[in-house]
Amino acid sequence: MKNGRKKQEQIHLGAHGEDYGNWMPVSMLWLVGGLAALAAVISLLSFAVFHITALGVVFVIAALLLLALLLWITWIRWQYAFGGGGMMDRTHLVVLSHLDFDGQGQLLDVGCGSGALSIRAALTWRAAQVVGIDYWGSAYGYGQAMCEKNAESEGVAARCRFRHGDANRLDFPDESFDAVVSNYVYHNITGADKRALLRETLRVLKKGGVFALNDDMKPKMYGDMDAFAQELRDMGYEDVQLIDTAQEAFGSRRRAAMMMLGASRMLAGRK
Repeated sequence: MKNGRKKQEQIHLGAHGEDYGNWMPVSMLWLVGGLAALAAVISLLSFAVFHITALGVVFVIAALLLLALLLWITWIRWQYAFGGGGMMDRTHLVVLSHLDFDGQGQLLDVGCGSGALSIRAALTWRAAQVVGIDYWGSAYGYGQAMCEKNAESEGVAARCRFRHGDANRLDFPDESFDAVVSNYVYHNITGADKRALLRETLRVLKKGGVFALNDDMKPKMYGDMDAFAQELRDMGYEDVQLIDTAQEAFGSRRRAAMMMLGASRMLAGRK
């Protein structure tokens, strides 16, 4: 792992003006900011026009709470930003440093978003072919064109392919890839059985292939992941680990929780 981490730390994404977006979308800031402004206006109207003091007080409190929330999520956005706190980039570093991949063959990134993790993988393993798939909903503003533009700018477009896909049912045959990765994807897929998503990702991994699947693995969504890891071992998977990425990537579970990812864990190993 130490050699993998050292190699990862030599890679710096976004040095050529690439757009990798942010896990805290700017639309959330506009929404909270708009609600705070609306609450402030209603409070002023309650005092000055309607002369309903109790209502005005309620909306003053609401405006202050929303302002506090706006400041918090603005801080989170800065922490995640490649040009700010760099936590998105650091998390990608941690994920790939735990992937015991020899760089030969094909790597799949499930939920590639803006392409950052896929591109980092391509820069790490110069002989690998990388495939990134994503559903690309509207919330984060990511898309295939963004991924392809970023890959071109980073000089890895010839070895990176991006396509629309659904993590619930991957459009690949069994045992198609030599390595699979995923980062903070499954918890966003509403209504899906998280363990079923993990099994579907592992379905497309070749025998002997390696995986590193990181997510906010809250017990209410994932259940007992220690038991699931043991289940994989019993099935013949090797070197299966559950890694506390809240501690490793963010420095502490408390700091990860402040950035809304306090239950971060990664399932890694070999099929």
